[in-house]
Amino acid sequence: MTSEPPTLDEIRSWPATVGVEQAAKALGISASNLYDLVRRGEAPLRVLDLGSKRVVTASLVRLLEAA
Repeated sequence: MTSEPPTLDEIRSWPATVGVEQAAKALGISASNLYDLVRRGEAPLRVLDLGSKRVVTASLVRLLEAA
C-alpha cells in the first residue's frame, strides 16, 4: 500500500529544508532516484550538504508550482 503524496499546501508548511526521502515523496519518485540525481548534480532542486543532504523546501515548492 502506498500513501498519497503531500499536497502543495502541506509542502508549503514544511520546515525550510527537508530530507531527500521526504522531497522524493512530494515529487512522486523514489528516494534512490532523487539521491542519484543529487549525486550527479542533476536534481531540479536546491540541495544543501549539511552532513546529510537536505532539500530546500522553497525550491521544491517552486518546482511543483511550475509543473
